[in-house]
Amino acid sequence: MTFTHPPRETLKSTESASHFIGELSPDGIASFRKDIFAVAEGTNGTTISRADSNGQPTAEVTRERNESDSSTTRSSSESEEDYDALKIDPSTIVEGGRGGGLEREGALAAPSRRKSSTGVANGTTSRWEALKPGRLDTSRHINQRRKSIQIKLEKTGQKGRYLLTADDPELREILRLGMEREASASSDQKKRHSRFSDLVFTRQFTAFDRQNPMSSESPFHGFFTLFWLGTALLLLKVAAQNWKSYGSVFGSNEIVKLMFHRDVLVLGLTDGVMCASTAFCLLLQNAIFKGYLSWNKEGWILQNIWQTFYLAATIGWTLYREWPWTHTIFIVLHCLVMLMKQHSYGFYNGYLSEVYKRRKILESKLSQLKDFEPVATPSATSPAADSVSSSWLDVHSADDVTHRRRSLNTRSSPQLHRQQNEVAEVATAIEAHRPLDNDQIQSFKRIITWEIEMLTEELNGKCSDSANYYPRNLDLKNFSEYIVLPTCVYELEYPRQEHIKWSYVIEKTAATFGVLGVMIVISQAYIYPVVVQTVRMKEAGMPLRERLEEFPWLLVDLLFPFMMEYLLVWYVIWECILNVLAELTRFADRGFYADWWNSVSWDQYARDWNRPVHNFLLRHVYHSSISAFHLTRSSATLVTFLLSACVHELIMWCLFKKLRGYLMAMQMLQLPLVSLSRTKLLKGRDVIGNLVFWIGLFTGPSLMCTLYLVI
Repeated sequence: MTFTHPPRETLKSTESASHFIGELSPDGIASFRKDIFAVAEGTNGTTISRADSNGQPTAEVTRERNESDSSTTRSSSESEEDYDALKIDPSTIVEGGRGGGLEREGALAAPSRRKSSTGVANGTTSRWEALKPGRLDTSRHINQRRKSIQIKLEKTGQKGRYLLTADDPELREILRLGMEREASASSDQKKRHSRFSDLVFTRQFTAFDRQNPMSSESPFHGFFTLFWLGTALLLLKVAAQNWKSYGSVFGSNEIVKLMFHRDVLVLGLTDGVMCASTAFCLLLQNAIFKGYLSWNKEGWILQNIWQTFYLAATIGWTLYREWPWTHTIFIVLHCLVMLMKQHSYGFYNGYLSEVYKRRKILESKLSQLKDFEPVATPSATSPAADSVSSSWLDVHSADDVTHRRRSLNTRSSPQLHRQQNEVAEVATAIEAHRPLDNDQIQSFKRIITWEIEMLTEELNGKCSDSANYYPRNLDLKNFSEYIVLPTCVYELEYPRQEHIKWSYVIEKTAATFGVLGVMIVISQAYIYPVVVQTVRMKEAGMPLRERLEEFPWLLVDLLFPFMMEYLLVWYVIWECILNVLAELTRFADRGFYADWWNSVSWDQYARDWNRPVHNFLLRHVYHSSISAFHLTRSSATLVTFLLSACVHELIMWCLFKKLRGYLMAMQMLQLPLVSLSRTKLLKGRDVIGNLVFWIGLFTGPSLMCTLYLVI
């Protein structure tokens, strides 16, 4: 059983949470202790705190089956992430980062922290010290186990809900502070959310990075060592076979010859031109800011036309040059990354341009209002002072999220005359110079000022440096930094490191080339012969029926090599290359992936294995389709999967020059598998779910490649 705080009727975040673990005895008495290894993660449990009749803090606890940390049993029913509810997790913040709004977010100074006589916040030093690289001393925590806390759970009228009472002063203090935070949160006016749901960038490391203390202290670290030891022994075996057959440890080496025999310089120049041409988006946004264009009219159309031309020109160039698959796959994948970056930059800044224009209009209305002479009370002008409220600014927890997102479209638009809300009514009354009494003038000033403050906060984002506020961010320096950062989602500011660790850059660069070498060896030894065999079968005129008879044997030959290549491709990109880029750019958020190997459903895998692309799809496809096209969540999910499947099929077409739809069909097949994982057959059975996931991942790549080669 797990007790989680802070309390909330619908728990959206567990920032600054305290975790307890223990056992419940038949008589209702439970012994709890702090779980010092618990990481604050989202949970589906519910905890409601209150005070008992004596004024002592108590808590009503909901018990849930199979509740554990997210690294092992993340719920298979989670179909999306709600960025409206995300907050900075203190466990992901490591000393040395700055920017990205960490200073403004207040994540480093939770309300429950009280300074001791030494000037250091209680409960803060140990958390930070433990998260510094190389300073996680698990033995110290284990030896200092907290004594059991005697509590009593009394049954309530609802099944699975108990009233928790404890005499422990520390637990009472936690509950009291939680209730104070809850009361403070409910009394403060909730801020309006952005149309572009905020991403939370924090200072963190990837799972296999040696700087990650959780990785170095993992009980499975030895398996990581074993994997690379086995890989080294495999290389020795292949080298010995090549020496025996060809007189060289490199063998015939056709793949390396294919990579470097022509157009290497042209490939590099093409990549440079492709990156430089992204500056079109910067020019477009500056033209929109200066008033030459409007984003909501021709701006977004020009952006989409440019993106279509950009993709078509890149693919057309690969066809014109008749590049081998090595050149083609590199340039097409990089083109798609640049395409996502441009889309995010263009649409986010385009949205901010409309917010900026709306603020300017309201500032002019506020200036006009200062010149008004009040008339006798009450005025006949509508709206009346007593009818003007700020309820439209509130975002209640019970509100429908989809409806809230849709309403944000008009509240960021500068076209006030087309809107039906209190700000529009106030602006219309001021524009028409209608007579206003003193109460109306004061109410109108208040509501316009509130709106201007909200818009200003939107334009400032989470920046800790005013130089990054919109429109100051529309310069070449900001754009150039964003283009090389290892993220596909644009933000005004990101958390950054103070210095570059050049030894780390050398280490990851060496790992990159080393893993690429391993991939080439495996491809040459185990995949290339199968490909050559299928090509010779077709060149010899072998009928399709006979080729299909060879299909199972070809599939078996490719199973293990493709699984190995799949793991190595993922490792070299998301662990090596992205970490090199992050270190060179001082980008502090290394959350490029989550523990996708523990996935119990395909939607969880889609979220975790490629976080940069997932973040892009979630913000600019899923959420945007809901807000712009008024789609339901299920329809938005279908659109997101379909777009992703089409892009993957495009990559296969560029690689094989065949449009077969095998990969697209396999990816869309994940949707019914996701639905199956939420049925009684698989829901809650994480081992079976993970087994189904690995069987699919093990057979999928080799099956798909065999289909493209044989048919």
